[in-house]
Amino acid sequence: MEESTSREKILKEIRNALLNKLDNPFKDVDFSSDIYSKQTELPEVQFAIRLKDSGGTFIYCANENEVAANIISLAEMENWDSIFCVDEVIASGLADNNIVVTSTEEEFKNVSVAIAPCEFLISRFGSIMVSSGLGVGRQIFSFPETLIIVAKASQVVPELKDAIVGLKNKYVNNFPSQVTVITGPSRTADIEKTLVMGAHGSKNLYVLLVDDM
Repeated sequence: MEESTSREKILKEIRNALLNKLDNPFKDVDFSSDIYSKQTELPEVQFAIRLKDSGGTFIYCANENEVAANIISLAEMENWDSIFCVDEVIASGLADNNIVVTSTEEEFKNVSVAIAPCEFLISRFGSIMVSSGLGVGRQIFSFPETLIIVAKASQVVPELKDAIVGLKNKYVNNFPSQVTVITGPSRTADIEKTLVMGAHGSKNLYVLLVDDM
């Protein structure tokens, strides 16, 4: 009986609230204005700063040739045995410099380093937007221990909303079934309050930005 009485009291309060509507106390709020402060740096610079803050590594490339050159330097420095890459131009440049490049699904299971494209780079957060529409599979963005993203300067956008609009314009009638935003290397502190890198994705994240101006 007590439970029913409590329930009736709650329902009565709800009915009264619906009948006696109050004026909106926030009617003068401009919901169309930006909620973030204006970015003072150029989008590319802002992205590099935020990516570094989140634990990623930013590398600027003046042209396509520098992309392969930088990856080769990383491979030598980190002692990478092989790299998974489906981009034929990059793969060719790496192979010409005696870097073992793989590209098949069977070989993917054994690699620890992968090169992948992206949809957009979001300068506000230093984030990377990827989707299933890129045609490189979903595992490439989470399975390898080291993920190398290669993007062009024209893919840098200020805000997340700009990336979403760009995605809608790119895939007008065939929107991707999966869209993911990556912010820094994967990490978690849920395991006995200890920070663990690479818990749900890549442990190391590199972004190579190619100037296409």
